[in-house]
Amino acid sequence: MASYKELPRTAQIRLVSSHQEVYEPCDDSFALVDALLADRNNLLEHHPTLCMEIGCGSGYVITSLALILGQEASGINYIATDINPHAVKVTRETLEAHGVGAELIVTDIASGLEERLTGLVDVMVVNPPYVPTPEDEVGVHGITSSWAGGENGRSVIDRILPVADRLLSEKGWLYMVTLTANNPSEICNQMRKKGYASKIVVQRSTEEESLHIIKFWRDLDKEVNESDQSASGFIGSLFALGPLLSYWRGTTSKQKQQK
Repeated sequence: MASYKELPRTAQIRLVSSHQEVYEPCDDSFALVDALLADRNNLLEHHPTLCMEIGCGSGYVITSLALILGQEASGINYIATDINPHAVKVTRETLEAHGVGAELIVTDIASGLEERLTGLVDVMVVNPPYVPTPEDEVGVHGITSSWAGGENGRSVIDRILPVADRLLSEKGWLYMVTLTANNPSEICNQMRKKGYASKIVVQRSTEEESLHIIKFWRDLDKEVNESDQSASGFIGSLFALGPLLSYWRGTTSKQKQQK
């Protein structure tokens, strides 16, 4: 068994900067980083050259990704965006505290970057605003923008998916946090129509809801047809993952910060 010093590092909570208008690392953040850890060997073999986070918040995830890949994957560029300028400032402080760097941009999803980044992103990570809320809360200033997902929590997710499709390289991977209320099987079907395969890397359940960390990748060898669109494939993948699934008890993290 590997010693503690040999294990991949992730961002240390004590070094993660904070601001009252910035979403703090919580269960969904930890689940996304756990998914990256679970897939670390594949990520190293993937040899990414550009990694991107949409909605960087505190910087916990993009910093952890840089630390997970570490010196074994040199020459990687990192970029992170957030609509909240306070989040970009906090992310910069978190990255600096851990001795890693990324290009940080205040923008809505990837507005203004699509021409520059089209087809170049090898790894994209997203913990989107997924909590079902009134539509008028979506995209407002401050911390509310980190959780307000509109009807079924899908308003921002449905805007991110086509952007991800444009920015991801031919070998690009997308890791996204979804809530059961977001209808993740329908999200997978939507991406299937664009030519992506998907699987759950981590699932964590509360008393009332479940979070899924879903990995998407271009399935270039598979012909897309309507028979691939059933939810049964998504649900089947859930049970097939067995050891990768883990659970917690409590209230969904973004719902806790919303209250």
